[in-house]
Amino acid sequence: MPSLEQVDQKVVFGLDIGTRSVVGTVGYMKDGQFIVIAQAVEKHQTRAMLDGQIHDIGKVGMTIRLVKEQLEQQTDIHLTDVCIAAAGRVLKTVRINYDYEYPDEHEISDEDIYNLDSSAVEKAYSQFLEENSSGLKFYLVGYSVMHYYLDGYQIANLEGHKAGKVSVELIATFLPDDCVDGLYKACERAGLNVANLTLEPIAAMMVAIPDRFRMLNLALVDVGAGTSDICVTDDGSITAYGMLPIAGDDITEIIAKKCLVDFNTADEIKIKGSHQDEVKYVDIMGLDKVITAKEIAQIIKPQVEMMAKKAVEEIKKLNGDNPVSAVFVVGGGGCVPGYTQAIAKEMGIPEERVALRGEEVMKEITFLNNNDIERDSLLVTPLGICFSYYEEANNFIFVSFNGTQTKLYDNGKLQIVDAAMQVAFPNEDLFPKRGEELKFTVNGKERTSRGEPGEAAVISLNGKPADIHSKIHANDIIDVKPSTAGEPGKATIESIPEFKTKFNVNVNGKNIEASRYATVNGEAQTAFYSIRPGDEVKVLDYNTAAQIAELMDITLTEDTVIIVNNERGDASTPVYENFKVEFKDQEEMIMDYYEDFPDADEEAIKLANEEAYESDNDSVKIVEGKDGQLSFDDFQTEDEEAYDKPQEPIRNILAHDLHVVINNEPTTLHGKADYIFVDIFDAIDFDLSKPNGRAIVTTLNGGTPDYMQPINEGDKIEVYWRN
Repeated sequence: MPSLEQVDQKVVFGLDIGTRSVVGTVGYMKDGQFIVIAQAVEKHQTRAMLDGQIHDIGKVGMTIRLVKEQLEQQTDIHLTDVCIAAAGRVLKTVRINYDYEYPDEHEISDEDIYNLDSSAVEKAYSQFLEENSSGLKFYLVGYSVMHYYLDGYQIANLEGHKAGKVSVELIATFLPDDCVDGLYKACERAGLNVANLTLEPIAAMMVAIPDRFRMLNLALVDVGAGTSDICVTDDGSITAYGMLPIAGDDITEIIAKKCLVDFNTADEIKIKGSHQDEVKYVDIMGLDKVITAKEIAQIIKPQVEMMAKKAVEEIKKLNGDNPVSAVFVVGGGGCVPGYTQAIAKEMGIPEERVALRGEEVMKEITFLNNNDIERDSLLVTPLGICFSYYEEANNFIFVSFNGTQTKLYDNGKLQIVDAAMQVAFPNEDLFPKRGEELKFTVNGKERTSRGEPGEAAVISLNGKPADIHSKIHANDIIDVKPSTAGEPGKATIESIPEFKTKFNVNVNGKNIEASRYATVNGEAQTAFYSIRPGDEVKVLDYNTAAQIAELMDITLTEDTVIIVNNERGDASTPVYENFKVEFKDQEEMIMDYYEDFPDADEEAIKLANEEAYESDNDSVKIVEGKDGQLSFDDFQTEDEEAYDKPQEPIRNILAHDLHVVINNEPTTLHGKADYIFVDIFDAIDFDLSKPNGRAIVTTLNGGTPDYMQPINEGDKIEVYWRN
């Protein structure tokens, strides 16, 4: 039993739990230098792991225990806490497009952008679950925005712009919960507590990319046996992850076929060919063979170029369809000749910007009692796992969210909104919600009245006021009271723009402005009517005659005569813009018609004189004497002397008598060629200037006559005052 305790010695124990083997490292940091005091490697006895995923927890736990015991023997330290990494190949990446359209033109704020990103990540997560249908829980470990769009056009930054529609295209990366739990349980089987868990691409970055370079837009490619894991960095952090199912084993298989050897021998040829001029081997026929490094490079060149092309395509996709500034390669599969050069060619950058990271990045690492260890790119990830312990990030932490313990992947930038997303707290409950929209139609066209904004979510962090962007750490207590919805949309008839317009009408000779009227679902409503969902509103482009009368304070009675554009109308007659409307009582109509109607004798004289002018006989004219009788008068011409001739009375050839019955009394009308209803007032004693009742009642053969209506022989007429 080791005599020293790990906690007292302040050493870090890192495990790289790979598909083929488990690599353990024990060391400590001193004055910025990492000191490696022991290392051990143990291969899995069975295929307990596939593609970075634990399939047999018990057997992996047994392998971990063997590595732990070897390291304890080397160091005499009882190891209790371990740092591990989840394989990059188990990360699930989803590329998503998300659109949001504002009801009105809107100025984009930082909060709007975060809301857009969060909604896109939620959509990515939902899509991922639909496609995988595994029922497993996943952790969001990061996302990278590729493009923003403003009203359909690509833009670098949305903040401050006014837009109707915004869009985002991003890549979100998720880690399956069962992968994390499997690693934790395997370590527990070996009697170890997980002190820190990171991701293999991050661990590799710890060693391969120094801090001073991480602000640059770089890519790291970890070429393993079965997969090539990729991560892209920018602004000091990893922004996206990717994985390709092609790596070192694909190259090994090509060598095996060409050299006629088994897989393990081919793997040795591949490794030796990366740093020897020639390699000796024995093929399956038992023959001794020699192959040069140049020949190996030529054999694998097509596969290497294809791998590089695929890697560059993935890097560009993760980087917003843009090349990165430089590429770092780690892992045994990346050591093959020509790989880095092919990456540079495909990326379109100088060869010196693609580098295989190995011994040159381990200058600040001291190996005690392990001088025989080769310092190459194979050590980058195991050492990086140890380094991540000192970063105090890239680990899973627990926080309390509304009373529920929640596990989060801590990338060093966790905020309350990340915790909300992990527990599936509705995104809309974080931001103020507008009340329900009011939808209706105006003259057949859809209208919408937006609801009022509600109150934002009330958030507290460890009992103090906070917001969705507040940073969180292990064991924080988060309480979120959901946001509220505002009042629903409202509208009245009066608020409709069409209703506010007026139109001109001529009323009794005066030009006035008339207001609009509206109906809702076929019924007339006032300006103060509150519109309801689904209402069909019609704003009329006319008033009725009755509405015009009301506007002019004219009281309509049974005795009121309505004339619209010189035609008889009634209270419901439509009055459109620029129409002429007259309101008169019956007495006015009678007097107007009677006054304007021409005398029958005058018409007879006019007609006779017109005929005289047109005849070939001696020119004569008809004149009316002082006694009212008509007589002929000669025209005098210049060539004839005027002479006096006695005037002879003539008969009015147009006039005739008309016999009617008025108020049950036979009555004869005289002196007219044609008779209309108002002519009866010449024949009866009915004083229109002295009202003897409330209104005049008139009938013609039992019906209601118009004052200009013609009357005929034998008509029965009634005229009297109504009280």
